Amino acid sequence: MADHDARPRQLAFALPHAESLTRDNFLEGPSNSAALALVDRWPDWPSRSVLLAGPEGCGKSHLAAIWAEQAGARVVSAQALDEQGVPEALATGALVIENLASGAFDERALFHLMNLAREEGAFVLFTARAAPSSFAVSLPDLNSRLRALAVVPIGSPDDALLRALIVKLAADRQLILDETVVSYVERRIERSVAAARDIVARLDLESLRLGRPVTRALAVEVLRDAS
Repeated sequence: MADHDARPRQLAFALPHAESLTRDNFLEGPSNSAALALVDRWPDWPSRSVLLAGPEGCGKSHLAAIWAEQAGARVVSAQALDEQGVPEALATGALVIENLASGAFDERALFHLMNLAREEGAFVLFTARAAPSSFAVSLPDLNSRLRALAVVPIGSPDDALLRALIVKLAADRQLILDETVVSYVERRIERSVAAARDIVARLDLESLRLGRPVTRALAVEVLRDAS
């Protein structure tokens, strides 16, 4: 016999939520202050080519977007770079090369780009999860160029920054989290932006599915199910 008192659950749709990548929306903490200072003091850089290195979701792309906006830089994925497209990529005199990873780029194209950037005095900002010293590179001259890059590391967020990130990511989804929810979640997730983004997305989806507000009790359920 059907339970006529059971409340129907809402359908939840995992819609994309755009995060604001402006300077005003960047959250500063000890883990990223050096990288933010570098972006803010452009063009007064220690070198015209600099690499931001840090784990997934640590804010590299956000910082690159801030710099690209103020420098008029084009943005190219390292995997998409080819020799023929190098002059056009450097046309504005400023370029972001995103997601530089060992074995995931055309070595000759990158070497050509680094040489041309030096000749033209162009600025290049690279982002990568690891410093180039760990890359396996076949071209000796390119290997030397990569190892000579100025590297600015970005670490994992501290407790205060992680809490602020949870609040910001929730606000991007038009969620207002009670302080008890933020405190509970912050103490139980991995210290990374990726983990903060994942738990906020889970809370949002479950709240929509159940038709319930995001409370500490809901956070307990979501974290228990995720474990």
